[in-house]
Amino acid sequence: MTRPNFLDRNQDVISVSSLNRMARDLLEAGIPPVWIGGEISNLTLAASGHGYFSLKDGGAQVRCVMFRHKLALLPFRPQEGMQVELRGQVTLYEARGEFQISVGEMRAAGLGRLYEAFERLKARLQAEGLFDSSRKRELPAHPAAIGIITSPAAAALRDVVSTLRRRMPGIPLILYPAQVQGEGSAQQIANAIRQAGERREADVLIICRGGGSIEDLWSFNEEIVARAVAACPIPTVSGVGHETDFTICDFVADRRAPTPTAAAELVSPNREHLAIQLEQTKRALERALGRLLTDKTQQLDFLGRRLTHPGSKLQAQRDKLGSLSQTLRQRVHTMFDQGRWRLQLAASHLTRHQPDLAAQSQRLQQQQARLQRARDRLLERRSQQLAQLSATLTAFNPEAVLARGYAIVQKRNGQAVKNPAELQDHERVTLRLAEGSTEARIEHPQGVQPELPF
Repeated sequence: MTRPNFLDRNQDVISVSSLNRMARDLLEAGIPPVWIGGEISNLTLAASGHGYFSLKDGGAQVRCVMFRHKLALLPFRPQEGMQVELRGQVTLYEARGEFQISVGEMRAAGLGRLYEAFERLKARLQAEGLFDSSRKRELPAHPAAIGIITSPAAAALRDVVSTLRRRMPGIPLILYPAQVQGEGSAQQIANAIRQAGERREADVLIICRGGGSIEDLWSFNEEIVARAVAACPIPTVSGVGHETDFTICDFVADRRAPTPTAAAELVSPNREHLAIQLEQTKRALERALGRLLTDKTQQLDFLGRRLTHPGSKLQAQRDKLGSLSQTLRQRVHTMFDQGRWRLQLAASHLTRHQPDLAAQSQRLQQQQARLQRARDRLLERRSQQLAQLSATLTAFNPEAVLARGYAIVQKRNGQAVKNPAELQDHERVTLRLAEGSTEARIEHPQGVQPELPF
């Protein structure tokens, strides 16, 4: 067998780039995309959005890259130490000559079915509108009591309680205990949420537990928990897991907190901030009160300068009263003098124009006699006219006619009938007699109604 002569200067010399390109082509053509399982190590999420990491097992490791558009499609966020299964193309990074895998798909090792179930339930509830922002309620700024749903032994409970005691120790805390992991935990969480809603003891509700794997957090991905959160009449905050963990409960709750501690901070006012606000308000009130006191003091000084001694004011009023009294007396004397002069003038006129009472009395008696005679003549004429009218009235009085045996025929409306043609056959009429009235029914001969004359 002839060994190649690497020192043969007649052989073609290729560049490093060409060599790496040839190696890449051989790898990509010779090894199809495969599924590979292992642990994520040395994870780096670049500013460009691409992810770089190593996939390792107990005996080896391989460099991997997952580009941004593929990474954005994952239903979870890759983490250091996570066991995953990925499908990728074996290739070579030419610039460095590094053997690597270009990852196209990734799933948590052994959890593919859980993620599929997670995505199916998420899509269905989202289609029903349970995630809509329009149904999200505002959290109370100053809750009178805070409810907590978690396990009494959970570290998350200690974190929440310590945070609430630090921020606002005066707010009462109510624990609704529930198992947050394992068989039957989802039913317990849903029951605790319903109990809190029925009892209405708290103004806001924290649903929380610490971080863990997807299996550990799966109770918060159950539909029964999502329905209970959606139906809860109390505003809810979901603080499940770490910042990178997402559950169905997070999407349904009114607010999602990245951690239980953050959930406690969301629902509670900060005592230190309130103290600062109170101090600022106090100072503002002090400044406002100081300005008010200054203004009122200046106003008081101004009014004080205008204020006179009561004795001085009384003396001025006494002097004014004396002056008015003197003026009144002078005007009264003047009025009396003028009245006396007008009276004397009227008496003089009356004396000059005094009438002859005897002559006037005689003329009055004569006029009275003439009026008496005229009245007697007028009464006599009126009496004669009255007698004539009375005789005429007696002659034309229908009552007198009725007294002689006649009757007046009237319709139902009281109208007197003058012609038989005005009456219908079988029409009811009233007969008015001299003493009372009665009713009758009209029957025309052979039932023929007479015609009215034109």
